[in-house]
Amino acid sequence: MTQTLHIVGGGMAGSEAAWQAAKQGVNVVIHEMRPKVGTFAHQTGNLAEMVCSNSFRSDDSEQNAVGLLHWEMRAADGLIMQTADKHRLPAGGALAVDRDPFAESVTAALTALPNVSVSGEEITELPTEGHWIIATGPLTSSALGAAIQAETGAERLAFFDAIAPIVYAESIDMDTAWMQSRYDKGETEEEQKAYLNCPMTKDQYEAFIDALLAAEKTEFHEGETAGYFDGCLPIEVMAERGRETLRHGPMKPVGLTNAHKPEEKAYAVVQLRRDNALGTLYNIVGFQTKMKYGAQTAVFKMIPGLENASFARLGGIHRNTFINSPTLLDDRMRLKSRPNIRFAGQVTGVEGYVESAAMGLLAGRMAAAEILGRDLPPPPAETAMGALITHITGGAEAKTFQPMNVNFGLFPPLDGVRGGRRGRKDRYKGYTDRAKELFSGWLAGQTAQG
Repeated sequence: MTQTLHIVGGGMAGSEAAWQAAKQGVNVVIHEMRPKVGTFAHQTGNLAEMVCSNSFRSDDSEQNAVGLLHWEMRAADGLIMQTADKHRLPAGGALAVDRDPFAESVTAALTALPNVSVSGEEITELPTEGHWIIATGPLTSSALGAAIQAETGAERLAFFDAIAPIVYAESIDMDTAWMQSRYDKGETEEEQKAYLNCPMTKDQYEAFIDALLAAEKTEFHEGETAGYFDGCLPIEVMAERGRETLRHGPMKPVGLTNAHKPEEKAYAVVQLRRDNALGTLYNIVGFQTKMKYGAQTAVFKMIPGLENASFARLGGIHRNTFINSPTLLDDRMRLKSRPNIRFAGQVTGVEGYVESAAMGLLAGRMAAAEILGRDLPPPPAETAMGALITHITGGAEAKTFQPMNVNFGLFPPLDGVRGGRRGRKDRYKGYTDRAKELFSGWLAGQTAQG
């Protein structure tokens, strides 16, 4: 057992951790309770199933921190990025994937490796021996969650992640809607028309906000609190913050020209993004919700172009569990009280598919190095992965620790670079150039050591 790496959870982080460790020659067992034990959000037993958006967000590695994270994961032979590139869909400057073939390909790649096996039982306790990675994500089972809570001596931290609805493309009125990426982003015509846009007049917007605020919402269970992550707020919660909030958020009308009425400026615009390679499904961008199903269909059919919409999936809400990593983990992602156990992915307090997979990549490499008798330090803090692991293992304020996407605010400042908005382009390019050089050096050091 001591020379086998056991990974609990077969999501983005667990899958990437397994790939990285197996490629180092380590024997890996992935413990994935699905489909034997289901969750609210998952539909299959596939590894790396996507349950929320199908987007990995910006792919710009020079001006965007998540794009830089993409670059680093590709440089590190990351399975998640390899597979995302294989199943990518048009999405302007973003990287979106065809979710079902993506998960199927990740599953096939891992199960094809001779030193990887998948076990279907649920792990309910923290193991006392052997090498383990806990990568159970936001839907950690209640039994394992209780074991983690008992070990750490602290209350579990939780917030609620809301899921956006998906619409059948054939039910969208294209006499009202039109295809265009904001500011026509993308190098090809397909990329420049990756989003479907539904315009609203001021009266339509005001009526929509009224209906959104009045709609019946899902009730929380006793003892639960609605501590949302700001990057995934339910649309009705945003509306409650002010009637204009949505118009300056997911419904902003900028960078778009109505192909049917180019002379008319929309007061607000609802965007939908392609959700599969066939182009038969579109998800409503930024429209995560906790409205009840009946209310959702009534409210969303008020959107011009969606009056006759048919929904492949309505929005939903689920608990998202994460630990207070700054107090519990060391800089090798090990649980301080039980160093044989590492944590990875969203359960550590990173937010997003890519960030979760990146932490899985690091945990897998670090665990493999330890099994092989080596020590692998984290990447430099000036890299995207280094900035994330530094944040969760000590850079964040433990008392106010909340899930975090990768962003340049986590990076050490650059010397001699102009601050403020006007200097942002040069500053971001400086961050990414520095990170790529340092990350390449970190990878080269492992090759030399190996």
